[in-house]
Amino acid sequence: QVQLVESGGGLVQAGGSLRLSCAASGRTFSNGAMGWFRQAPGKEREFVAAIGRSGAIRYYADSVKGRFTISRDNARSTVYLQMNSLKPEDTAIYYCAARVVSYYSTAANDYNYWGQGTQVTVSS
Repeated sequence: QVQLVESGGGLVQAGGSLRLSCAASGRTFSNGAMGWFRQAPGKEREFVAAIGRSGAIRYYADSVKGRFTISRDNARSTVYLQMNSLKPEDTAIYYCAARVVSYYSTAANDYNYWGQGTQVTVSS
């Protein structure tokens, strides 16, 4: 089992920045890929970013490419999402997710464990 706890969400003005953290406990964190997803009111959960086991491979949704950066610290069992140049359309609940395999995926169904989510609100 893996337990994931997100933090760092909040209210920010458009153009601002936030850094989300996801702390993992339980099963060995460094063995699996990690991802961030988000869900806005009335919309389906969508992929945001993912990172492979070592951190060398990262993948982003087109909507956040160039603005968001995913990273991980395996020694601290933590994955991060640095969000810059935030837009009102980035408003959503952000979820951290973990896979038991090393390669990343953009599909929510490929992830085995999920955090409870953290709210990000961007005002215009």
